[in-house]
Order: sequence, then structure tokens, then C-alpha cells
Amino acid sequence: MNPIRIRNTEIGTGIPKICVPIVGVTQKDILEAAEMIKLSAADFAEWRVDWYEDVLNPENTEVTLRRLRNILGDMPLLFTFRTSAEGGEKEIRKETYTELNQQAAQSGFVDIIDVELFAGDDVVKDIIETAHSCGVKVIVSNHDFHSTPPKDEIVSRLRKMQDFRADIPKIAVMPQNKKDVLTLLSATEEMTSRYADRPVITMSMSGTGLISRLCGEVFGSAVTFGAVGKASAPGQIEAEEMAEVLKLLHRSM
Repeated sequence: MNPIRIRNTEIGTGIPKICVPIVGVTQKDILEAAEMIKLSAADFAEWRVDWYEDVLNPENTEVTLRRLRNILGDMPLLFTFRTSAEGGEKEIRKETYTELNQQAAQSGFVDIIDVELFAGDDVVKDIIETAHSCGVKVIVSNHDFHSTPPKDEIVSRLRKMQDFRADIPKIAVMPQNKKDVLTLLSATEEMTSRYADRPVITMSMSGTGLISRLCGEVFGSAVTFGAVGKASAPGQIEAEEMAEVLKLLHRSM
């Protein structure tokens, strides 16, 4: 596997990196959250821009991005509009989704962008092309808040993301029982040991799936998502607590 470097953070080696979401509605809330994340155990921040009240105003979104960049300094910034179909706060037209992500890539203020696999093949390819031309990395993701697909389907989706030239394939699934968590972990191990030539992110959500957020170094997930204040998905725990567990596991391996 070839790790990727974003600013001073290397993803794909050693302890999984901790990403913390910013889920404020107003610019004030967003910037205050960034100040807290900057002082936390997080390795990088994710702006969940679908929460932002002015997200469809390009000028205001760019102003907020600029201010976020100033606060975060060298901490990498992930830009994510999570659609309502995959657990996000807002619906959005495909054309607007494409433009929003391309404008973010072109702004010079973000380091990595999240693009949903099921946004459509052309949408995914167009955003990736623009992002890469601007030196911005891309996570191609899929979120299933209802179930855990079979192992072969999880691996298939991750491989498709890799074929699309995602810098990091990502999948998050909802377990209905403990066996579903094992399915996700088994799929992660198979993907990273047999197919992946780049970092991969996987997780099983909710309290049942919490273990998957902590054992990434064992099974192959390179990034885990924690919280500083408000969480963006079920099963996230505080970044400080997460960092301690990740360090403990790392020392024991």
C-alpha cells in the first residue's frame, strides 16, 4: 500500500489518523468548532458543509472556507457535502453538487474532498478530474445507514472507488448485529491485503460497530472519525479518548 501525504499528515502508515467533523449551522458555530478541533487530538478536520446554512451561496461558502483555513493552519481540511440519501442534512441537485465540490477544489483552501460513489459515474469522474488538477486529494465514499452489505459487495464497492482513481476509498455501514461488524472487518482485511494499493477507510456505525473505529490498524482502515463536541454519525466518541485507545493498541502490536 502506498500512503498519501496531506500537508504534514501521512495517511496509510502507523496509527490510524483521527478526523473530526465540523457540523455547525452558522459561520460562527463553524469557526468556534474549528478552534476547538485545532487544540484537540485530531489529525485533520472535516467540514460537513451540508450542515451550513449558506452552503448554496458560493461567496459565503468561500469566505467561511478561507476563515477555516486561517484557523486550522497546517491541519488538513476535508470538504464534505453529505447528501440526504447518505445521511446528510440537505438534498442537492447533481449539477449543484458537482459545482460546489469543484469550486471548493479550486479555492485553494481545502486539501481533500469527499465524493459519494453513487452520485453518478460522470459526477464522480468530473469532480476527481478537477480536484486532481488542483492538487486536491479525493475520498470516494459510500454510506449505508440501514444495513451492512455482504462482504463481497463491500469489497466490490471499494475496488470500484479505487478504479475511479479515488486517493482513498471509504465505506461506512450500519450493523444489525455483531456478525455484521465481523463482515465489515473481514471485508476491510480482504480489500487491504489483496486489492488496495492506497489507504482505505472503513467503519461499522453505532455502538455495536464502535470496535471498528478503534481497530483500524489491525484490519487495515487508515482513518477513523471521532468527535470534539457534536458528533456527525452514530458511534463516534471523543477524539481524546479515541487517541488513547489507538495508542494503546499500537504499542501492543
